[in-house]
Amino acid sequence: MGHFFRIFEFLKTNCMTIFSKIIAGEIPSYKISENEKFFALLDIFPLVKGHVLIVPKIETDQFFDLSADYLSEILLFARPIAKAIERTFDCNRCGISVVGLEVPHAHLHLVPINNADDLNFTRAKLKLSPEELKEIQELILYNL
Repeated sequence: MGHFFRIFEFLKTNCMTIFSKIIAGEIPSYKISENEKFFALLDIFPLVKGHVLIVPKIETDQFFDLSADYLSEILLFARPIAKAIERTFDCNRCGISVVGLEVPHAHLHLVPINNADDLNFTRAKLKLSPEELKEIQELILYNL
């Protein structure tokens, strides 16, 4: 049993998450913005069109394990993107959510919403074509 836990700990600390692979350019994405600490991209399985993920470039599983600097700076990084989402999509506002159950890498969801149910992560996700995702990316970038 101890051997299993050593292997698990090795994998947990030595294997990049899917977000780290995207940030490193190993996996393609629909990038919205990037700086030295954060990477923003379209969620390819969005709740609604315009669903963006804000990902710290450091691998931290749980959002509130991020340092105080990262926690405050992630919102400042997200703000212009949220405003661009609001200009791009017919929505009441850009909602924000932290769930973190599907990928063990802290991240923030920005979602154009009209009501609270628009942030219901148990709903079926949209299945968008690469062309639709590219169009959404271009629209958000235009309004950024």
